[in-house]
Amino acid sequence: MVYFQFAFAAITLALIAGAYLARMNFTAWMIFVPLWLLFSYCVGAYSIWGGGFLFQMGVIDYSGGYVIHLSSGTAGFVGAWWIGPRLQSDRKNFQPNNILFVMLGAGILWIGWNGFNGGDPYAASPDAGVAVLNTNLCTAVSLLTWTCMDLIFYRKPSIIGAINGMITGLVGITPAAGVVAGWGAIIIGVCTGIIPWISMNIAGKRMRLFTHHVDDTLGITHTHIVAGSLGGFLVGLFATSEGCAAFGITNPGGAIDGNGKQVWLQIVGILFIVGWNAVWTSLIMCFIKYVCRVPLRMSEEDMLIGDDAIHGEEAYCFSDDVDGLVPTITQEQRAHDRMSHDAERVKVLQGRDPEMGNGSGNSGEHGKIEGGEVKME
Repeated sequence: MVYFQFAFAAITLALIAGAYLARMNFTAWMIFVPLWLLFSYCVGAYSIWGGGFLFQMGVIDYSGGYVIHLSSGTAGFVGAWWIGPRLQSDRKNFQPNNILFVMLGAGILWIGWNGFNGGDPYAASPDAGVAVLNTNLCTAVSLLTWTCMDLIFYRKPSIIGAINGMITGLVGITPAAGVVAGWGAIIIGVCTGIIPWISMNIAGKRMRLFTHHVDDTLGITHTHIVAGSLGGFLVGLFATSEGCAAFGITNPGGAIDGNGKQVWLQIVGILFIVGWNAVWTSLIMCFIKYVCRVPLRMSEEDMLIGDDAIHGEEAYCFSDDVDGLVPTITQEQRAHDRMSHDAERVKVLQGRDPEMGNGSGNSGEHGKIEGGEVKME
């Protein structure tokens, strides 16, 4: 049981890392991890799973929709605002480097989630079997629904889209897995295939909040905050009294069994987890930045080199210029050339000759701006 809970905590921090990729300072991350785990995650987990006040109120979170996914999504969203966005070039060119590996990882994740949800009763019980069945039902429906949304709006399906639908289905069923009937899992799957799709593909691409201020690298705001909140809310509607009894809790089901109060309890749980994690994530970021005096972001040159290459390792190396634990010549030279090019461009825009390094403008070519373009004369 201790190891099971340890794995949940580790997963939560791994999800948060997905929002900070490609620009968070590694030292800042190493400080962030134990502080956030202690002051943010543990409080939320105890409040629901450890007999805390949300548990006493009757909030249902079967396997971590609130404790893991809602908390990680909130921390990812808030932290991404504090850290700032990636380089503009990284945001414009953000193609997956290996879709085959993405498919492989997604398959492993789906299989593993059966242990995630099915193991939560801590016994090979009928309730565990129901949780596994509902997990697969909801996820399959969510994947197909997301794919249909892609077909309707983009006129073509995509593997990445299908995997996003798979993830939102897994997240959405997590707070509900063992306490809803099969038809409830199907409804949740339809909802997690539509609402997070709208959040990611419309709000995420059009709202200034996401395009200018919050750069959530892997989109966990949409796949975890939205899907986790949605799944938790729908528990309040579709939880059955039989499912609750099988899980060993005293709740008399949800709204379908005449317990409309459960809907409001689930909303209270959402508000507490979001509020607590937003506050503590901000406090920890401020502590790292202003008290520890550790920058939250990597330098621009390090970002140009890459957050893997600065450690002397690259995910893919197609040359033989690696020599020890230093950034490869390829990556380091590319970053240096980019920095030099940007510096020369600034000089041109200011009317100075990059070759002379002064502002006289009396020798060589001069740059001037006409209609937003640099022209030489």
